[in-house]
Amino acid sequence: MSWNNVNQPLHEYLRYYARITPNKEAIIFYGKTITYQELDDLSDRFAMFLHSSGIKKGDKVALFLPNCPQYIICHFGIQKIGAIVGPCSPMFKEWELAYEVNDLGAKAIVALEQLHPIVDQVRNHSSIELVITTSYIDFLPEIPQPEFPEKIPPKKSLADCIDLIQIFQSKMANPPRIELDVENDVSLIVYTSGSTGQPKGAMLTYRNALYKSFCVAQTRNTTAQDISLSIMPICHIAGMLGMNVVIFTGGTLVLLNRFTPESAMDVIERYQVTVAQTVVPMNIAIMKHPDANKVNFRSLRLNACTSFGIPLTEEISNQWMELTGVGLFESAYGLSETHTADTLMSEGAVKFGTTGKPVLETEIKIMSIDEPRREVPIGEEGEIIVKNPGVFKGYLNKPEATAQTLRNGWVYTGDIGKLDQEGYLFFLGRIKEMIKCSGYSVFPEDVEIMLMNHPAISQAAVIGVPDSVRGESVKAFVVIKPEFQTRITEEEIIRWSKEKMAAYKYPRYVEFRESLPVTGTGKLLRRLLADEEKEKANYKEVVHEKN
Repeated sequence: MSWNNVNQPLHEYLRYYARITPNKEAIIFYGKTITYQELDDLSDRFAMFLHSSGIKKGDKVALFLPNCPQYIICHFGIQKIGAIVGPCSPMFKEWELAYEVNDLGAKAIVALEQLHPIVDQVRNHSSIELVITTSYIDFLPEIPQPEFPEKIPPKKSLADCIDLIQIFQSKMANPPRIELDVENDVSLIVYTSGSTGQPKGAMLTYRNALYKSFCVAQTRNTTAQDISLSIMPICHIAGMLGMNVVIFTGGTLVLLNRFTPESAMDVIERYQVTVAQTVVPMNIAIMKHPDANKVNFRSLRLNACTSFGIPLTEEISNQWMELTGVGLFESAYGLSETHTADTLMSEGAVKFGTTGKPVLETEIKIMSIDEPRREVPIGEEGEIIVKNPGVFKGYLNKPEATAQTLRNGWVYTGDIGKLDQEGYLFFLGRIKEMIKCSGYSVFPEDVEIMLMNHPAISQAAVIGVPDSVRGESVKAFVVIKPEFQTRITEEEIIRWSKEKMAAYKYPRYVEFRESLPVTGTGKLLRRLLADEEKEKANYKEVVHEKN
């Protein structure tokens, strides 16, 4: 298949496979199967419900859902009528959800029932007109296989909400066929960060998603015969791309709500999984499990992996090869603004320490950090810039931020890297102050704004510090108001933050300061705090070596 002949939105591939392989399993969720015909029909019903409720082309619908079939159904249902998907992390607390739905201007939200209390706190102070709720119960068999990772409360009737299962059970006409400009119409807005500020909504088109699905399928030889394991959160761009590739190729997606070594081993053997996307700690957890040698992994043909917390090494890959029969390789380099996967590694061309080579129709340059218009020679470090058909339309309602990142079709990533003679990309770090915690992006200003809601805090600054498990953890430097200085401790701030922020985001460390470093114009100098932390870490290392 040629990329030039690929010009339909992904939901049209769903419709195609529903016609030619109606009874094939599209999704397997703890033993519950959904065929292509069922997935197409359910997403049609949701699309028609939205249409009949006044949701139009270009309107935004937020999805406040963890990994579950309902996410996939609603995602494609929204896009079938030309509306825009706005994924919200299911780990969000009130302030985080309020910021995102208000920035989106979301007219509707689909939420897990357990998350409804957070939605309820937000809805009256937002643009939300329609709340749809759903329960895991609706798409789980009586005895989930493997065991479901959390206790599910009984379903309940919620005032001013519509039960998603009732929409699915209704007899509705097919949704209208909306005329779409695949190249230019926005189908998805995912939140990301520039060098400063709160999260920004990156506007991605139908073609952006289609292009990256094609690139992954081509590079990894993914076909309709593949059974793909999906563990990564599908509300995030990398997990979403894995979902899209399956729909594009007509394969089967084995969906897990979250990772445990037991559940991953179970489904790989039970459903004969052929393709897996993991992070290194997942593979290590499986290899350390006492029952790992009893599992039949031989169906696996490919396991792309992401260094996270623990770098992927050839030694780890060889250990995985010994257990399963396939090696590991670094999956990709990419960012939300390009629908990720700007470089990809394939199992036949592995080079450890790199993130692979640029994909089809992708240009990558390394620009001097000191002279941003100068491209540096092969082997030298600089800022990674990217140009390809996956590049976003810009940030929602943020023209200045768009102009800073998107220049003449090139995305200036804020990441540092280098290219070698063979064209492999080495990712070396971030110019941005964004913090990566447990694979999630944490934006310093976002956490700082929430910390300022604490009655005892007058100033706050946030940086990332190394963490052997999470990759990075958040550390907050705070200035306490005089009247609270003897009445509150760092531990109390941490406990308060844990209640108010997502688990990956709240500060694990808090340090009280009399003042914070700022420029003459009052701009916070987080880098000075980061430098101090590095000096402390280096000093401790030297002292340890001497002792």
